[in-house]
Amino acid sequence: MSLQDKFGRAITDLRISITDRCNYRCVYCRTGNEGAQYADLKLEEYLRMVRVLVSLGIEKVRITGGEPLLRKGVVDFVRQLSVLRTITGKKLDIAITTNGHLLEDMAQPLKDAGLSRITVSMDAVDAEKFARITRVAGGFHRVLAGIRAARRAGLDPVKVNCVLLRGFNEDQIVEFAKFSRDEGVIVRFIEFMPLEEDRVWSPEVVVTLDEIVSALSAWKPLRTLPPNTSSETARRYTFDDGIGEMGIIAPVSHPFCGHCSRIRITSDGKIRTCLFSLFDHDLYAVMLRGGSDDEMVQYIKSIVEKKEARHHIGEPGFLQPSRSMVHIGG
Repeated sequence: MSLQDKFGRAITDLRISITDRCNYRCVYCRTGNEGAQYADLKLEEYLRMVRVLVSLGIEKVRITGGEPLLRKGVVDFVRQLSVLRTITGKKLDIAITTNGHLLEDMAQPLKDAGLSRITVSMDAVDAEKFARITRVAGGFHRVLAGIRAARRAGLDPVKVNCVLLRGFNEDQIVEFAKFSRDEGVIVRFIEFMPLEEDRVWSPEVVVTLDEIVSALSAWKPLRTLPPNTSSETARRYTFDDGIGEMGIIAPVSHPFCGHCSRIRITSDGKIRTCLFSLFDHDLYAVMLRGGSDDEMVQYIKSIVEKKEARHHIGEPGFLQPSRSMVHIGG
């Protein structure tokens, strides 16, 4: 059994948010923790959703938030997800996206529990700039320690995501390239998308793929790497000596909607078929009214079949989603 939308795209990737709480207040995401929704479900409820979706052909599960490492029981949640590999007899890639603040002590337990990969969000390799973006003092060195602990635990390749915002960190592009080479991690630059609570997004703030490539090429000759999969969102690059790897995720300037393989479940149990969907679909409500797994399957298939063709960022009439990234799930 497999999931497919009306455009023939196979849906194999799930992002599931297990909390909308976060200990950072990044300028491109959250205004502050005042008035946050905090709509977490029980972990066993998320687990049931994942189990049903895996039965429909989901091959990759990424645990997100908010900040997922804040959630008590996250290590055991990973362990229970890894059990699905045995139950289903299928390969299941289990990953986490984290801000890394709590990662140093949790990297090895997560690896032992069955985590496949980890991505750390870090938007500057300069402590002062890092604090300005996250609006949290003293976090940079904790995140750096977390990245190094993840590498020691064998969660390679560790990926480090950097959202670029003009006026904040566009001068960090080459510094991140050096970081990739020195630390043995994959750096991925992400174009700033209109998903922040402050509603400050404008095209002028976006640092585009072409600008990033130009900055990297000016420092050292680049060469392109082939995609790992047909649905990969990042365009991959290395340098002429093969040391370091940078990916660029460019949903604004170079959309990749045509080969999207992803759906999301929010922390309050709603399906989102696109980051920029204007509507949620309440899978948790199906569970609350006593719906069987078969009823959940039929509901999920009916929603996925109607997945949007693409987003409309930058087009006349574009409407920003009412929910911000922290509530949708990273």
